[in-house]
Amino acid sequence: MTPEELRTLREARRYDSKSGRPDQRPAGARDRDRILYTPALRRLGGVTQIASAVEGHVFHTRLTHTHEVAQIALRTSQFLMATTASDVLEAVGGLDPDVAEAGALAHDLGHPPFGHTGENELQLLLAKDPINNTDSFEGNAQSFRIVTKLEHRYPDCPGLDLTRATLAAILKYPWLRDSNDPAQSKWGAYLTETEDFQFARQLFTSNDTQPSAEAEIMDFSDDVAYSVHDLEDFYRAGLVPLNRLILQPEELDRFIDQTYKRWEREKRSAPLPSELKDAARRVFELASIFTPLTEPYNGSRTQRAALKTLTSLLIGRYVMGGITLRTPDPSNPKRITQHTELLHEITILKELSWYYVIETPPLITQQMGQRRVIQDLFNSFMHEGISGNLKAFPTLYREEIESLGAPSDFQLARIVADMIAGMTEPQAIAMHQRVTGHGLGSVLDVILQG
Repeated sequence: MTPEELRTLREARRYDSKSGRPDQRPAGARDRDRILYTPALRRLGGVTQIASAVEGHVFHTRLTHTHEVAQIALRTSQFLMATTASDVLEAVGGLDPDVAEAGALAHDLGHPPFGHTGENELQLLLAKDPINNTDSFEGNAQSFRIVTKLEHRYPDCPGLDLTRATLAAILKYPWLRDSNDPAQSKWGAYLTETEDFQFARQLFTSNDTQPSAEAEIMDFSDDVAYSVHDLEDFYRAGLVPLNRLILQPEELDRFIDQTYKRWEREKRSAPLPSELKDAARRVFELASIFTPLTEPYNGSRTQRAALKTLTSLLIGRYVMGGITLRTPDPSNPKRITQHTELLHEITILKELSWYYVIETPPLITQQMGQRRVIQDLFNSFMHEGISGNLKAFPTLYREEIESLGAPSDFQLARIVADMIAGMTEPQAIAMHQRVTGHGLGSVLDVILQG
């Protein structure tokens, strides 16, 4: 395939939407802008990253996290473009920094209220039907559904009509759900978006099941962003004791020992303990250069500057050394090679949040309430839909149900899931209070606009 043929294949749009006016932007940049201005992206300002989105003045929300993932993906792609031979770039199927940034902007669009807690609950609720549950619910597949079907950018086609390359960049898991594998937990698209999925994957041969180069970069950038910025957030909040991890070997040993015990319970493959301890020492030795970080967080100017310098150094370290592009071959079809030592460092940073924040009673009990909100909303709207009382639904979702004529229970469940997944957390909580009678609100208060 010639470079021009590859470019044409990558830039193809399924519907070839036109705005009717000249456009000087490259195709990837147009995709990036289409995603940037969507309501689906703005909604992420009201969705949990780890801590509740209502605490967004202290912690990252899904929106601030997404913008940082996009920036890291852009810079990583630019670095790889400048340091990778042209034949390797062609062998991986092409690389466009705009496309990598666009994929990163879209990667979390499908996260429902309360992040992974809401995702897992919707997955359980949709799996109750043993006959029609082949699609279930999955955040990555929901992201793909949003950009290909649920967003409304043009009157003559569904979705955003993104290029093939950008759609492929969103597919972190480039396969459909296998209904014969009940243990499968991740997939890239629902069966309802099969044609869009197939369109995106026409960049690659039918036996190629690896993500595109931009999707690999997006996934790597996601790990870098939340590992580094969660450390920053939770040290500032007094939850991750960075100062003790730097100064007290017993604190570091306890953290690593407990991490390994959790991995053993989860039957998770892991690096050798010695490799993980070496990675931890490298990270905290780097942090120890900054004397203000050897103290509990107090918010002083010098400490804030030291913390920002540390996070900047870590991100730069991973952007310019974390991954390289490679020519795929039958023995190793992957398009990237990860730097093992730096990957272990990122793993250590991610595990800090698990040990010090995620597996603690305050967050776990909060998640219990979040699951209840999702359950009650789903069951309430399913009851109304099955009863034929569609007036309870916002206009957009009511029209979708009516267009199906006599929808099956699973078709109705998919639309209810779309509606709940499209809420912010304040909207979900307000709607829950209303439908359960715990806070009826005002008739003038429109919680969810159609």
